[in-house]
Amino acid sequence: MASGLFQRTYSEGMRLVEETSAYLDGPGREAARSLPRETSLAYAGESMRLTTRLMQVASWLLVRKAVHEGEMTVEEANSEKYRLATKEIARQPRFDGAEALPARLQELIERSERLYARVERLDARLRVTAPAPARNHPLAEQFARVEDFFRESLSLDFPRREFGRRKHRPE
Repeated sequence: MASGLFQRTYSEGMRLVEETSAYLDGPGREAARSLPRETSLAYAGESMRLTTRLMQVASWLLVRKAVHEGEMTVEEANSEKYRLATKEIARQPRFDGAEALPARLQELIERSERLYARVERLDARLRVTAPAPARNHPLAEQFARVEDFFRESLSLDFPRREFGRRKHRPE
């Protein structure tokens, strides 16, 4: 999770949440008032899916960030309650009339779909547990040494903070 990919995905996800919120609360609301009925229904449905998709992504990103910062264990983060939910909502075909939606909303929808797909792939990769090499495997000892090295290096580069505990009590 310390990878550049995660950092970029996290930044992009949070930025997209902010952009979408600003659009839907401002210019999007104004644009929706002048839409014909069918397009207005598509606007309501697509904006609901958009916000649902982004809230799922933001939640997942925050959980993974908490793991990186030592506030949560990998096992907790991989539990069922932190899985990406609403996949069936996120992947539905567009509503009738969606092609007439404002260009900015269509852009936000497309970006959110790409981001959701990326997070879904990251989630799948993180949930796959590599089988441990067999004890009698000829390289088992070397694998263990490499793993220990990286574990030690990462703990030096990214120290785990104690969650909810102060190092010094205020006087």
